[in-house]
Amino acid sequence: MANSTFKFSFIFICLALTYFVPSAYGDSFVQTRGTEFVVDGRPFLFNGFNSYWMMHAAADPSERNKVTEVFSEAAANGLTVCRTWAFSDGGDRALQRSPGVYDERVFEALDFVISEAKKYNVRLILSFVNNFKDYGGRAQYVDWARNAGAAVSSEDDFYTSSVVKDYYKNHIKSIISRVNTFTKIAYKDEPAILAWELINEPRCQSDYSGKTVNEWVKEMAGYTKSLDTSHLLEVGMEGFYGDSLPEKKQYNPGYQVGTDYISSNLIKEIDFATIHAYPDIWLAGQNDGSQNTFVQRWMWSHWEDARTILKKPLVFAEFGKSKKDPGYTENERDTFLNAVYTNIYSFARTGGGSMAGGLVWQVMAEGMDSYYDGYEIVLPRDPSTTALISKQSHVMQALAQTLRRPNMVRSTGPQVGDVSRGKATKPHFQARTEMGNNRVHAPHPRRQRYHRHQTHHHRNHSWRNLHKLHGQH
Repeated sequence: MANSTFKFSFIFICLALTYFVPSAYGDSFVQTRGTEFVVDGRPFLFNGFNSYWMMHAAADPSERNKVTEVFSEAAANGLTVCRTWAFSDGGDRALQRSPGVYDERVFEALDFVISEAKKYNVRLILSFVNNFKDYGGRAQYVDWARNAGAAVSSEDDFYTSSVVKDYYKNHIKSIISRVNTFTKIAYKDEPAILAWELINEPRCQSDYSGKTVNEWVKEMAGYTKSLDTSHLLEVGMEGFYGDSLPEKKQYNPGYQVGTDYISSNLIKEIDFATIHAYPDIWLAGQNDGSQNTFVQRWMWSHWEDARTILKKPLVFAEFGKSKKDPGYTENERDTFLNAVYTNIYSFARTGGGSMAGGLVWQVMAEGMDSYYDGYEIVLPRDPSTTALISKQSHVMQALAQTLRRPNMVRSTGPQVGDVSRGKATKPHFQARTEMGNNRVHAPHPRRQRYHRHQTHHHRNHSWRNLHKLHGQH
């Protein structure tokens, strides 16, 4: 079976080299058809990346070349989707200085990011707000409401306060109705935007059931769709299970964070589901084997649920490995990424495109030391990782081509996550054959995932500590 798997993987790599020709997406929006993404009725699969910093960097004209460099290198390696922030609330280089008050200079920076993505045929997932405090987040909205005399007491009031919700809705409207100063196209009419994201990694400490966040998602998803029916919409969830299906909680990393992957992604206005995974932090102190097993189960469970319960596509929207981990080597990072990529490909293949793609955290340009968080991948400087990323781009593009000819996919036989006879089987968390049996190193738990850009005139604090669990143990 191993030789057969390698044979078919090799076939798809060869097909990728033949089929992979980046093309402009013109005026076509990404849509969903059952559990797959489609463009002009044809299957759309992708390999992509996160670069949260783009608007913030572009707000300084001297740093805009970094945005261009990343899109250029990403496109050259077949990366076709980028997830980035469409928020910066209060503080340095704020997009929204106060409720409804925007800095045109920073808005033009976001315009630039979108226009550059369009130039390099990269589609964007734009997030409206942060769960965490950096770049403002829920805390900033609650502070604004408190200063206006609203009766709010905690960050979780973000989900329930009418004042805060009005502020947030106004931000959604301001983003969606914006007319790009470079392209002259309204954001709501821009096919370079693949999807909107309601919030980056929502959490709610006051209600671990997921019901509070779920009610908020219902309201905000409905509002967003009332303004824009052209673009897809997703929540921004990490994938934690809540109370709607208690038996699914066994797949959580030992705690809840106040969200419910099933109920919130079943909301009709939500077009696709997302998951994130940082097993080295969520399972800090456990060995690499346990962490790998967790990722295997996490991916498989959510993919099966997306396919059979949600009946919507799934995107693995954040994953990575930090250079700051003790004993880190590039080979260990490549082994981890390769294992994730293998499963994304296999789920996409056996599920008819239901695992649409993955977004590695994160791609940066050279000379961005103040933004580096340990997870940075600088494509021209990290050749082995770049080669791995490029290969994944090619095989996903080849698979999209073969999905247009279903008999060709079926002829290759069962793979990881086989759905033969209507039942999905659990996959093995494995790297592609050429990577051998290298194991993923279990990193030190006490480190920070992303840093906010820091200079002498910026707020000097880190993005967040994910090892500080905002959940119920």
